[in-house]
Amino acid sequence: MNPVDSCWRHKSDWSANRKDLADCAVGFGSSALGGKKGNIYVVTNPNDNAANPKPGSLRYGVIQDKPLWITFAKDMVITLENELMVNSYKTIDGRGAKVEIAFGPCITIQQVTNVIVHGISIHDCKPAKYGMVRSSTTHVGHRKGSDGDAIAISGSVRRGYAHVANNRYDKWIMYAIGGSADPTIFSEGNYFIASDKSNSKEVTKREVKGGWNNWRWRTSKDVFKNGAYFVPSGYGSVDLPYSSAQRFTVAPGNMVPSLTADAGPLNCNRNLPCY
Repeated sequence: MNPVDSCWRHKSDWSANRKDLADCAVGFGSSALGGKKGNIYVVTNPNDNAANPKPGSLRYGVIQDKPLWITFAKDMVITLENELMVNSYKTIDGRGAKVEIAFGPCITIQQVTNVIVHGISIHDCKPAKYGMVRSSTTHVGHRKGSDGDAIAISGSVRRGYAHVANNRYDKWIMYAIGGSADPTIFSEGNYFIASDKSNSKEVTKREVKGGWNNWRWRTSKDVFKNGAYFVPSGYGSVDLPYSSAQRFTVAPGNMVPSLTADAGPLNCNRNLPCY
């Protein structure tokens, strides 16, 4: 029931045709290019320097000003020094290696477009501290610190999708901030498990000057465990702006445990089908 992985995983030559992944997406992010039109960049080491990343590191690849398809030479656990600012037209493709971003700040996608994250595990993320962080080859600036989200998205991201493993949260799963006009969040068929360490079990957060009461947030057929809860807001119907080509069947939330028994990044070998 995963149309993205079903598109490529049964082909023995998937590793030689990695960029075909960009054509596999369904739904609202189906037109995301990621780094399809760029070169392959290989991460060779897990080291990180937030202000002055070195060639071979993940951060050095994601801050480049040109499209890149980023892969990994080997298994690695990357503990980031500060939040990872991803530039436009990037694909982070962990297939063929066991790649974890863990035990430090995690990913920020802000004021960029066409980003694909696939086949990596993001877990045990921690808030970032105030410090210098490079976001492109020409800009490094002071950041006030991130909240510890696995992937924080804000600003003008027009197209993108993520396929990662992150089944615990300490704060909010759905996070919207000011800058968009009357956003609509519709959650259906999800399974939320609050962390035992969490001070807040809420899976939604809204931040905007002047109030958010008219923002429309809805949940349907979701399952909430360990005290997790969803706070709806706003009035009126929620008509999703999907075309017929972007629609696909969503299973109810109570099926999530069985559907995701083997969830997470697939354990694939290059030059072999990924079963």
